[in-house]
Parts: sequence; structure tokens; C-alpha cells
Amino acid sequence: MSLFDWFANRRKSDPAGHSGQEREIADGLWTKCEACGVLAYTKDLQANQMVCLDCGHHMRVYSDERIQQLIDPGTWVALDRDVRPVDPLGFFDRKSYSDRIVEAQTKSGLIDAVQTGLGDLEGQPIALGVMDFRFMGGSMGSVVGEKLTRAIERATAERRAMVIVCASGGARMQEGMLSLMQMAKISGALEQHREAGCLYIPVLTHPTTGGVTASFAMLGDIIIAEPKALIGFAGRRVIEQTLREKLPDNFQTAEYLQQNGFVDAIVPRTQLKSTLARLVRLHHASRRAVSTAPTNGARRRDEGMLDGQRDGLHVERSIAPGSIAAQP
Repeated sequence: MSLFDWFANRRKSDPAGHSGQEREIADGLWTKCEACGVLAYTKDLQANQMVCLDCGHHMRVYSDERIQQLIDPGTWVALDRDVRPVDPLGFFDRKSYSDRIVEAQTKSGLIDAVQTGLGDLEGQPIALGVMDFRFMGGSMGSVVGEKLTRAIERATAERRAMVIVCASGGARMQEGMLSLMQMAKISGALEQHREAGCLYIPVLTHPTTGGVTASFAMLGDIIIAEPKALIGFAGRRVIEQTLREKLPDNFQTAEYLQQNGFVDAIVPRTQLKSTLARLVRLHHASRRAVSTAPTNGARRRDEGMLDGQRDGLHVERSIAPGSIAAQP
């Protein structure tokens, strides 16, 4: 067989001109940026937390990756893993809600659209909730509301900071009013958390919309967003049709919301862990300072003692108001 025949036969068996082994190696080796179209070595992207090395575009990551990025190795303790969704309304729209749940669980490997747990963030104990867009668009149903509420209550009881990474299309319509109730339930738990003097930080990622934006995503002591994340309640077209006017090009982006006072800081993903840890440390330090600061009565006693010492006297205040015993 001539060399020409050998090449012809190889081309017939593999029209693309590649062997099966070469194709297998190439699968997943490179990732194309959705924003700039640049191909990047996947391992380099993963090392950069799936942020494009060329243009800085933040590619979507899911709950398992988020937990690895934020929580110190070996400290993660998952909460309420057995809380499962049900179909209370018997909802049916071309496919039953029960079937959709099973389908989403099979594809994502999750029980529902959020993972919650306890862990350390650069040595600081926190409670963490991470929403996952793979599970029915990160929609908020009864399980999401229950798991987040329990995590917040656990954080309150243990005096931990609470961090929720938001990624959601809003309330889950298949559960009707039961899904909308979660907005009030989570908000009530966060108010108790605030009254206990604990810190709450929501992290708004792409996208954060609907009932999540209208509740716990906007109730943080400090609200952080990832660059260019879509954040809003109703859709852009709905708002434009209602107002009958053209909205700015950057409307509902993290940058637009920061300019208008809805977001406190935009933090790149690669700096998110260190930023959160710094905020938690500052809050713990300020809380310790407040708890150890003398009360007004104690400050007055200290001031009186200092005055007496300046006069060369030992001053002792009795329980009775205005009673002072002075000894040389």
C-alpha cells in the first residue's frame, strides 16, 4: 500500500483527521470565554476560580465550587441535607412538578436549590448558604426557605456571621403562595439575627432576581456583588413596557446598583474570600470592643477614682447615691 493510500484510508476512518485518543484528550481541556471568546486552559481557569484570564468575565460556578472557594479545607459541616421538596399543590404544566423535581435532582446531584452548612472562613466561624442555579434556576421554594431559615437560626444561636451566596430566578411558581411565604420567614429570621448583634452579608451573583432580590438579598448589613452580575426584580422588557421608556444599557447590573446605592461593594471572585474574612474579623473585633467597654456608671466610677487619686486621696463611692468616703 502506498503512502497516499494510507492517508486516504485514515481520512475515511476519521474525516476530521484526528484519532479517537486525541479527541478524548481535547475534551474539557480548553474553555471558551462567553464574553471575549478567548480559549483558556481549563486548569488555569479553575485555578483562577473560573474568572477569564483575558477579560475578567466571571463564568458561572455552582454550589460545590463556591463552598470550596470560601470555606477552609476540612471545616465544612453540611446542615439539613435530608430536607426534601414535595408537590403540595399537585402542580402540572406539560409535566408534573414531581417529575421536574426528580429530573432536576438527577441532573444536578442536589436535593434542592441551596446548600447550607457551617465552616471556617480564614479561621473565622460562619454559617453559609449557597444557592445553585442548576436546580430549577435556583428558584426559592419551601425547602430553600426552610434550610436558609434553619441556618440563620443556627448562626444566631452560635453567634456566627451569616453569608448567603445568591443565584436565583426568584420564587418557585410551582409552589404558589408557599414559596412566597419563604420571603417573610427568612426575613424574620434575619431580623432576629440582627437583633442578636450578628453580621449578615449577602453575595449577589449572576443572576439574582425576583423574590430573592425582594427579600433576603437586600437585607444585608453589607451587600456585596460580583462584577456585572444581573440583579433585579422584574425583567428589563417588562419594566420598559410598563414605563414606556428606554432603560440605560447597564440597567440591573451590579455596577448600576452600586451607583444608585443598592450595593455596597463589587468584589471580584478571586478577592471574595479575603474580603469576607476581613469584614467578619472587623465585626468580631468591634463586638468585643463594645462588650468590654465600661458602662456609663463604670466610667463615672473610674473618673471619680482618677479625680481622687489626683488629689492624693483614696476615693470610695458607697451604694448610696451622693455618699462619698474620703481617706487620706
